[in-house]
Amino acid sequence: MKFIILILCVLLGGAIAIPIEEEYKTQYEDLDVGGILNSARLLKNYVDCLLDRGRCPPPAKELKDHLDDALKTDCAKCTSKQKSIARDVTGFLMEKKPDIWAELQQKYDPEGIYMARWKAQQQNSSNMKEEEEEKKDA
Repeated sequence: MKFIILILCVLLGGAIAIPIEEEYKTQYEDLDVGGILNSARLLKNYVDCLLDRGRCPPPAKELKDHLDDALKTDCAKCTSKQKSIARDVTGFLMEKKPDIWAELQQKYDPEGIYMARWKAQQQNSSNMKEEEEEKKDA
């Protein structure tokens, strides 16, 4: 009987010690991100929020509250949809709004740590796609 109690304690203790991986809220996943990016006024509101220059619309506040953590953990708590949105927004800003991208990068990644990691991931992803295509062609 003592052995069973000991096993239960170990199992329960292990279950309690294992951190539950939480995700960021998903309430804004269906937001029209393209509409925001293509509206100078809306984009300015979001950027001003992120750069502490203005009031924050609720979705921008939610983003701002988690941006440091998401960058540090490589978006570990992001859903797959949030990761996809992040890639789309990043690509858009880098290509179409480099001045805004530079300001955001200066605030959130002044040493270029996260950008270097992101570029490495993009390169890995590109290499994997090329390898898959070569296998299909062979």
